[in-house]
Amino acid sequence: MVSVLLVHHSPSPSTQGIAEAAEAGLRLPELGDIDVTVRPALEATVDDVLAADAYVLGTTANFGYISGALKHFFDTTYDAVREPTAGRPFSYWIHGGYDTTGAETAMTQITTGLGWSLVFDPLVLTGAVDEEHLETATELAATVAASAL
Repeated sequence: MVSVLLVHHSPSPSTQGIAEAAEAGLRLPELGDIDVTVRPALEATVDDVLAADAYVLGTTANFGYISGALKHFFDTTYDAVREPTAGRPFSYWIHGGYDTTGAETAMTQITTGLGWSLVFDPLVLTGAVDEEHLETATELAATVAASAL
């Protein structure tokens, strides 16, 4: 059975909606039996990362960077998971109020360092979250899960 870890920081109704849409994508019946683990970024552990075959990540863009919560996740797991998880599929979303440039750069640098394989273009947006964004989040997560099958 394939296991997918969804790690996110979703402090607003908009970002919570994106997380829920991504989780729905991981639970699509046509994917078959997927073991889905959902963790707020401050609660995700090394064991969660090592147990997963693929990753979906979500963050807000705060002061030009990824959320402190997702940064904490990477800070506390990076060294222990870098080698054993290299090559595993992933993608992510970033939601910002005005600018996501620094957050995008951080996600690229961190996940490149981890050696993870980007399998769906990240969902990066500012402003209001609409139905098209939610559909993209669902497709993003489903693609990550399908890539691990």
